[in-house]
Amino acid sequence: MINKAIVIGRLTADPELRTTQQGKAVANLRVATNEFIGKDEEGNRREHTEYHRLVLFGKLAEVAHGYLKKGRLIYAEGRIQTRSWDDAAGAKHLSTEIVVETMQMLGGKEQNSAAA
Repeated sequence: MINKAIVIGRLTADPELRTTQQGKAVANLRVATNEFIGKDEEGNRREHTEYHRLVLFGKLAEVAHGYLKKGRLIYAEGRIQTRSWDDAAGAKHLSTEIVVETMQMLGGKEQNSAAA
């Protein structure tokens, strides 16, 4: 069986970094991807935007937190995972995310120096 996701998109916010009780770094990213869906009656380009939650662990999380900023274009590859939990009021919540195994920062030198 294969569980693989590949996303190329832009960060919608700066990475959020936290540490587990065991001291392992965890970064949460939100990425937007756009898909061309045709043209409207006036000939204007139409796009559909999809939003993705990404989770990075360890050194990859630290690198993402140190170098990525809102608007940065990235390539991420990983597996899809769904988590569920109950809140204090007893309501059940579901979250589907991509657990990133490989990430590359995309863009030219100008974008790299701005992010650093």
